[in-house]
Amino acid sequence: MDLIEELDVKVIDCDTHVIEPYDLWTSRVSVARYGDKVPHIRRDERGVDMWYSENRSLHPGAQAAAAGWTKAPPDLPPTIDVIDPRIWQPGGRLEIMDEYGIHAAVLYPNVSGFGAGRFSDLDDMELGLLLIQAYNDFLTDFASVAPDRYLPVAALPFWDIELSVAEMARCRAAGHRGVIFSQAPETFGQPRLSDPCWDRLWAAAQDLDMPINFHIGSGDTSNLEMLHESAGMHANFASFPVTFFTGNAKTVATLIGAGICHRFPRLKFVSVESGVGWLPFALEALDWMWGECNVAKEHPEYDLLPSEYFRRQIYGCFWFEHGPGLTTAIELLGADNILYETDFPHPTSMSPGPTSNALPPRRFISDRLGHLPADVLRKLLHDNAAAVYQLA
Repeated sequence: MDLIEELDVKVIDCDTHVIEPYDLWTSRVSVARYGDKVPHIRRDERGVDMWYSENRSLHPGAQAAAAGWTKAPPDLPPTIDVIDPRIWQPGGRLEIMDEYGIHAAVLYPNVSGFGAGRFSDLDDMELGLLLIQAYNDFLTDFASVAPDRYLPVAALPFWDIELSVAEMARCRAAGHRGVIFSQAPETFGQPRLSDPCWDRLWAAAQDLDMPINFHIGSGDTSNLEMLHESAGMHANFASFPVTFFTGNAKTVATLIGAGICHRFPRLKFVSVESGVGWLPFALEALDWMWGECNVAKEHPEYDLLPSEYFRRQIYGCFWFEHGPGLTTAIELLGADNILYETDFPHPTSMSPGPTSNALPPRRFISDRLGHLPADVLRKLLHDNAAAVYQLA
């Protein structure tokens, strides 16, 4: 008997990614009307399947499906026919989840970007809305195979707040459990996250009980080639994601410092794929700066410290952490704001292949998290996520 069975806990994986089927948009949006502006797959000169809108490259078609892949990143699957088809099939994916000991999974995108930003600058924003709706409808259909196990989060046409509010309500009625949002909408020509213009959106999300999820890499991703080429492609791929992880500190500081948490006390926010080991320092720093800069005088209505706002309504996700970073976060923050994820099936996820040092989730939980008290583990693996995403 492994630890999951011993605890009798239904593990909720709070960050996984769908692999968008190659006909997702061409089967749902009129190609007769919009032509090759509709995202579609072409094989490039390297033999890699790529998503295109007209001649603009959007995202690889299969490279995100790295679960079990035979090579180390960034040597990734070039085409969908060389990967385990269960990765992108809703029924087959349930088989993998059962093997991993995962009961339910929160579903995130690839092609549209981690905040839907890739559809925000089309010359036809009517098409942009249709692409967002088509993706959300695909998620609804995907989740319908096992609605108690697949937890979709909706993308929004964030370039128009009223359209976003309407799409959020539509998706909530269809069973979506939250929304994905850009941590830096100014990257896409929209107001900064701290701008009060977004209050209409936050209010609607609070009323609909739709948590706001900020996945790393949902803003400026220009540092994907951060290192000089002499460093090598593997060292570069190992280095730039760390800047994304800690980059979510800006998002946390913005939510608190701009008064968003104060104005919307029932709204939950999730920092996705960012890890949690850095959170105690970030919150201690915020508390210190709060006092040193006399924020209480400027905003007497703010009745909590930053760390208290965080504990009330912000969550962080971890996947590989099991040592001092995780245990310190639990000791200093408590266990109520930490969620477990695998990042399936992305490169460096908890989906090991022949070159990976990762343990599969069932074994990772038993071998690396078994030192934690049972009540803490239940919170990390199920209870916290069940409360955020309204799952029994």
